[in-house]
Amino acid sequence: MSESKKQLSDAREPIDNVKGFWEKYSRTIVRVAGAVILIAGGYLAYVNFYKNPNEEKAREELFRAEMNFRKDSLSLALKGDASTPGFLKVISKYGGTTSGNIAHLYAGECYLHLGDFKNAVSQLEDFDDNGAHQLGAKAKGLLGDAYSELKQNDKAVSAYRKAASMFEDDPAMSSEYLFRAALLLEIGGKTSEAGEAYEELRSKFPRTEKGFLAEKHLARLGITKD
Repeated sequence: MSESKKQLSDAREPIDNVKGFWEKYSRTIVRVAGAVILIAGGYLAYVNFYKNPNEEKAREELFRAEMNFRKDSLSLALKGDASTPGFLKVISKYGGTTSGNIAHLYAGECYLHLGDFKNAVSQLEDFDDNGAHQLGAKAKGLLGDAYSELKQNDKAVSAYRKAASMFEDDPAMSSEYLFRAALLLEIGGKTSEAGEAYEELRSKFPRTEKGFLAEKHLARLGITKD
């Protein structure tokens, strides 16, 4: 092998390893992303429900669907059955309520886990965080996951960047999404943009796990601290 070919092969190895990491672990990353909804999701579902006469009924049906979601019965949580409402039914019956809005978020996550990424995008784009930025960040992150699975990496990067910027008071979540944006940029060969994203990650979230990983990626890209 000529010296130039060997250098090219050596240069390609790290990014090939990154690609292998994403191909191997992307589904796991997506599946881990959803749990925060159960922690933060109640915020919108229980705020100002007296403003709409249907809100209490919607809240009750949403709660029943949530129980199936908690049990990982995702298809039942999404579609319901003859005796149990699902998130899609809550959306259909109570679309103008706070609970109907929350149901879009849950439905999007269900579709994501079930591998129906186009419907996941549709539901997540219909969700309105109404100023609840932590929940909005989570929705944008899930949207990034769906776009990533659809190989729409530019849209995924945009969603991840938005997710990372919406609620920086949660450094673990924000750094995770900024790292995913940087990783996809690197995989896509956009080395300069990836470097900028890793630099931002290292600067904003230096004490997080992904902040430490950013150092390694920057070193591999030949970018060092001044």
